[in-house]
Amino acid sequence: MKQTGKFNHFSVFFLGIFLFFGCMQSGNSNNQHQELPGGDLTRVVIETSMGSITVALYDETPGHRDNFVKLAGEGFYDGLLFHRVIEGFMIQTGDPMSKDAVPGEPLGSGGPGYTVPAEIVQGLFHQKGALAAARQGDQVNPERRSSGSQFYIVQGRVWSDAELSQMEQQRGVPFTEAAREAYTTVGGTPHLDDAYTVFGQVVEGMDVVDRIAAVETGQRDRPEEDVSIITINILD
Repeated sequence: MKQTGKFNHFSVFFLGIFLFFGCMQSGNSNNQHQELPGGDLTRVVIETSMGSITVALYDETPGHRDNFVKLAGEGFYDGLLFHRVIEGFMIQTGDPMSKDAVPGEPLGSGGPGYTVPAEIVQGLFHQKGALAAARQGDQVNPERRSSGSQFYIVQGRVWSDAELSQMEQQRGVPFTEAAREAYTTVGGTPHLDDAYTVFGQVVEGMDVVDRIAAVETGQRDRPEEDVSIITINILD
């Protein structure tokens, strides 16, 4: 858990063991995505101040899907900032304290007053464009419950087979064939797998995610110029 002062942040760990890898060439940045699960998936459009991002929400994570749709329908996300942005990693938003936040204000600790039980599903992994829930760290949150509102969209980078094999040894869990193929072609953040709930996938607007990830940031990885959610529209 990343902490600043007395704030308990719902965050995403950029694990130190992978910082060396993160400094390497990021490689291919094409806009392909893993095949989405079958069924008529709920789609939402995240309208941001830098463009629109369309996301399909997985039926395999119904608690997160329904909570996200509920909050979006209530206008909860309207006006909230992308308060934590790390190029080559992810963009994070959903803190209600970020609405109308003054420059330099510490952000990342807010939520709707509840958390969501983890729905970490095998086969849903952190490839580029994955939508996942932020959470507090294992030390205070051993059940890996998700923030009730904060989420991130993966940018990540392309990984080599050798890097993934080394990661498998370190974590003691092999990547599936589908995950390995995605991480070596499309890219993502494989070190987050099995630790955070992935509950959706960008199907359009990954270029907007890339533009947000590329903005200048200051303290606590907050963009120097605010990038906000205008509204989230539910398509079906």
